[in-house]
Amino acid sequence: MAGQFDEARAKASKALGDTVVKALAEKGYEAEYVASKEEALATVLKLIPSGASVGIPGTVTIREIGAFEKLAERGCKIYQHWNPSLTPEERAQVLADENAADYFLTSTNALTRDGRLVNIDGNGNRVSGMAWGRNTIIYVIGINKVVNNLDEAISRARGASVPNVLRLNGSTPCAQVGHCVDCNSSARICRALLIMERAVAGRKNHVVIVGENLGF
Repeated sequence: MAGQFDEARAKASKALGDTVVKALAEKGYEAEYVASKEEALATVLKLIPSGASVGIPGTVTIREIGAFEKLAERGCKIYQHWNPSLTPEERAQVLADENAADYFLTSTNALTRDGRLVNIDGNGNRVSGMAWGRNTIIYVIGINKVVNNLDEAISRARGASVPNVLRLNGSTPCAQVGHCVDCNSSARICRALLIMERAVAGRKNHVVIVGENLGF
């Protein structure tokens, strides 16, 4: 029985992906759909040249496609603040370096069918890097993050904080109940909400929609 419905799922994912790609293109993004995370990685490697500097903020998706290893093999300088060996001072510098790199490689918490990207952040580094930069930004987005409308996107973005808190061994109220409760905890990691209505001016904006579930 396993796998007999995979073809139908793949066709549905492609149909939805093609719809979103069209919407994104109308909003100024260079967008494309790929079926798998392997194809997504190949696309990323096509977009980022050898030796370039790459800022990778807090994103599970980019780690799931194996971008770190392949970019490092090509001599790219990677900035990422998740490195547990960083001192607080080094981490602060890396956060700045991520946003100043030649390429900003990330995902999104949610994407509406009409092409709006919604993200929520704790430090603000990731959403600031999305909102403004002189570099090239590349989004890699699993099909699981596509939702119907802006309300659903905001809800999904808030919900993504739950597995992220658990990943960090946090103890916010959402980690106890499994859903966002809009808490006032000092450990809250969802503090800045960004809605990208269009591709921002003054930089190259690439979006790769992937026909697989990726990230939180």
